[in-house]
Formats: sequence, C-alpha cells, structure tokens
Amino acid sequence: MDTNHGNPEGLLAFMNALADPSRLRLLRLLERHELGVAELCDVVQMPQSTVSRHLKVLADQGFVRSRADGTNRLYRMPPAEDVTARRLWLLARERTEAWPTARQDRLRLTRLAARRRPAALAFFAGAAGRWDRLRTELYGDAFTECALLSLLPPTWVIADLGCGSGHATARLAPYVRGVIGVDQSAAMLKAARRRTAGLRNVDLRQGSLEALPIEDGAADGALLLLALTYVAEPRRVLEELARVLRPGGRAVVVDLLRHDREEFRRQLGQSCLGFEAEQLEAMLREAGLEQPATRALPPEPGAKGPALLLATAMRPGRAGEIRNQRVKREERKGAR
Repeated sequence: MDTNHGNPEGLLAFMNALADPSRLRLLRLLERHELGVAELCDVVQMPQSTVSRHLKVLADQGFVRSRADGTNRLYRMPPAEDVTARRLWLLARERTEAWPTARQDRLRLTRLAARRRPAALAFFAGAAGRWDRLRTELYGDAFTECALLSLLPPTWVIADLGCGSGHATARLAPYVRGVIGVDQSAAMLKAARRRTAGLRNVDLRQGSLEALPIEDGAADGALLLLALTYVAEPRRVLEELARVLRPGGRAVVVDLLRHDREEFRRQLGQSCLGFEAEQLEAMLREAGLEQPATRALPPEPGAKGPALLLATAMRPGRAGEIRNQRVKREERKGAR
C-alpha cells in the first residue's frame, strides 16, 4: 500500500533521503549484500562517522535495516514497503547504473568478497576428512533426504507397489499430490494405515502386484522396492508397473543383486536369488519401458543382506509407444 499517497511531507522525506550521491552508493551496495559499517567504509572509502550518518538517514526512511551480529551490526536494504519509495529508488538506481563511482564500488566489493572466502576455504581444508561426521553431528541427516524429495514435481501421483508397512509412502506423501500404496498383505496394509494416518493424499489398496488395482496411466512415477524377488512372475509385475504409468512416467526398482545365499532366500521367503543388471534391464524393455539403466548400490555399513541393485526406466510417450508397437508387429511377422 502507498502510505504516502497525497502526503507531500512523506514524498519529500523519501526524496531527501535519496538526494545524496553517497547514500545512493550505499543503497546500491546494500540492495544485494548485507554489510557492516567497516566493510562499507572500505568499499566507499569514507570515514566511519560519515557512513554511520548516512545510514541513519536511510534507516529513518525505511531504506535500510540492521541486525546485531555479535558486537557488530549488519545492514541491508529490504524490499520497500512503500510504493512511492520503491518507485523513487528504482528510478535512482537506473540513473546511477553507469556512474564510474558505482563501477569502482563494485570492484572494491568484489575484492572484499574475495577476502571473505579464505576463512571458509580454510575451514573446509581442515574439515574435509571429518566433514560428513561433523555435518551429521551438527545438523543430522534428514535434511538431505528432504532436499532430494523436494525435487519431485509436487503435481505427481506416485504408485508405491509392494508398499509394505508404508515407510516410503509416508516419506513421499508430503512432497507430491498423492501416493497410491498397494500391497497384498492385510497385515502390512494395517501397519501402513497406522503409519500414514492423517496423510490425506495417501490411498492404500489391497491387491497383487501381478494385477494392480490401479487404472491405466494413473501414476506419474512408480516405485517397486524390495518386492520383485518375492513374486513368481517378475515380468508380469513389470508389465503392470508400466501399465499404470502415464506416457513419460518414471519407474524406479530396487531389489537384490544376484547372489548365492540360498539359506537367506529361504529365510525371507523370496522366490529368486536376485537379478543381474542386464537381466533386469531386459525385463524392463520387454515390459514396454524405455531407457532402462541399472547400478549396484554399495552396501551400507552394518547391512547383513546381499547387495542391492537400482534400476530406472520410463514409459515412452505416445510417439514412442506407436513406434514400439510397430516394431513388435514386425518382429512377429518375421518370426512367422
């Protein structure tokens, strides 16, 4: 709101605050950087008393604000709350852009920023070997996962296939439009409902992975985490996964890398001993997915199970699906 509309005293006060070249130089610096008085003195090459006097004039009219930083005060230019003040500043900034003095100020500010960096560089030079541990001690680990999940498009619907007790479902739900969790086990779904209670964008459904209770193209992304080794027909499951993805949708599969621990397989009730990377990529292609890529995941410290394999793929767009259908028809003709 323009609080000085029709108020000549307020307008003149703003104009007076900007009617000094030194104050304009200070504002040009503080619009983009938070600086202390000593730093401003270094850049504009004025005595501290002069800089402090100009800062008080600017602060009285709301052009700058300050905050305590230990024994110092740091100054910055906040977004103008008054429309008139904002318009006057934009005009003044435009007219001073080509000032030789402003260019000199920018060069000295660059030099100041270069002097600031060595402290951080010195810290990381000494902390490089212990940074991961120190970062965890200071900040924990959850923020990294939150940051990565925030990269997901918030409009997406994710299908968590073989959702189990709902661990991944609950982690995904705050970052996307909706999560459809599917599991065949009533006991697992009961645990998932407890875990996701209060999350209104979670839809839990009971059903088999070979016949998913999800409509065609209903999901933007699909997860299959540690579920494929439990099914007798993994190819059928991947075909269902592809079916529920929209054109251009993404698939992520994590499961066991092929191993020889037969006793482990029996104890966990799994149907197979995991998958080779080439085998899983081939099955994803056969399911109608494109650009399959796999990589082995390094075992985490203390993990007792076999190593894991991560695979990604995507459902082709409309043009790609038409092309794939044509290729399959030609292959069938050639086989006859």
